[in-house]
Amino acid sequence: MSTYYTNKVVWITGATSGIGEALTYQLVSEGAKVVISARREEELQRVKTSSSNPSNVLVVPLDLTASETFNTKAQEVFQHFGRIDVLINNGGVSQRSNVMDTSLEVDRRIMEVNFFGNIAMAKAVLPYMVKEKSGHFILLSSLAGKFGFFQRSSYSASKHALHGYYESLRLEHLKDNIKVTLCCPGFVQTNMAQNALTGSGEKHANNDAYQDNGITAKSCAQQILKAAEKGKEEVLIGRKELQAVYVKRFFPRLLTKILSKQSPTGNEE
Repeated sequence: MSTYYTNKVVWITGATSGIGEALTYQLVSEGAKVVISARREEELQRVKTSSSNPSNVLVVPLDLTASETFNTKAQEVFQHFGRIDVLINNGGVSQRSNVMDTSLEVDRRIMEVNFFGNIAMAKAVLPYMVKEKSGHFILLSSLAGKFGFFQRSSYSASKHALHGYYESLRLEHLKDNIKVTLCCPGFVQTNMAQNALTGSGEKHANNDAYQDNGITAKSCAQQILKAAEKGKEEVLIGRKELQAVYVKRFFPRLLTKILSKQSPTGNEE
């Protein structure tokens, strides 16, 4: 077992299900001191209790749309553990609606959670890392951060934006020994599709075949942590769907042709 994360203070958003929950269990098992955040405190307590060492888990409820609270939350974490070594920005919301059917309010809501909430967390934590001349940001982007797809317009835009932002942050703070790892999972078995927003802002409340046939959240979490430990700047995680990134790079028109024949959800249409 790796000792890279042993005794490191790792803060995870979106920790109550899917990849975030899996990351929590893996990090606790590797000896990290883990801060878990999401909106539902009762679910955070469940995850803490279910971990292999609950005494190393701090519950800090947090809403990614309430960025005005983040500085106070960061101070709470620092006062408890004395430092913040790693921030894993995993929290977010997906989308299942066409451009013409999506209200601007929903577009803004997706950006508020996935981009502005995300970078506000980084701004709250960054001063502590700069002071220590050490830190690591691990960002959950997506294959949708590499190219667009049906019914993912604002979701894809929010993920594209993260790449530009954190690549800039990385350059600005190389001198402070602060690392950035952008993680782009493909299809992962989570409830993301269930919780995705429709054009009117309601929950999609349906599974996607893409997710159902994807890798497990545990496998995804292990690959994320391994990539970050190796200091990778960007990592693609998944199966054959990752080939699309390379097709996009060298044959963009071919990728458009291929994707145009796909279903938005992978289900029978």
